Amino acid sequence: MPFPTIDFASLTLQDALDYAILIEEEARQRYATFSDLVGKRYDGDAASFFDSMVVNEEKHRQALATRRTAQFGDAPSRVDPDAIVDVEAPATDQPRNYMSTRRALEIALAAERKAFDFFDEALTHVKDVEVRALFTELRSEELEHQRLVADLLARVPGDDGPDRAWDEVDTPKL
Repeated sequence: MPFPTIDFASLTLQDALDYAILIEEEARQRYATFSDLVGKRYDGDAASFFDSMVVNEEKHRQALATRRTAQFGDAPSRVDPDAIVDVEAPATDQPRNYMSTRRALEIALAAERKAFDFFDEALTHVKDVEVRALFTELRSEELEHQRLVADLLARVPGDDGPDRAWDEVDTPKL
């Protein structure tokens, strides 16, 4: 189990939503860091793709936060934010100067696969029906995100370089 500090068997729905929000926030922050590290040179470069991932992760985080508030109001979180490390966020050693769009997409695809694996593994330990439903939903969303990123990746030529814009491939938004 990649995250032994999380007791999935005893998670409540509130706790599961809090962890899911933290996962999205960590991914959002990591993509923002990557965009800054890679550096924006022109529209559609790797930093532009990472910026689009910041927007997408924030949308997901906000949707989960809205759901949590609707169900639990402003009840304080009871989860340990340090238990969430690199669940959906790409590994910190991934960005580099002059990164191609193809490489940025490969990094995002690996992150979406990692998130799917997290929820898939967690489901083997979850007992609460509502938490199972949430994690099943989140696992399905990660699978859809994988498909969307893979579709983008399939449209970028293998020899794409710093002059190939990710948005030149007529892309759907995540």
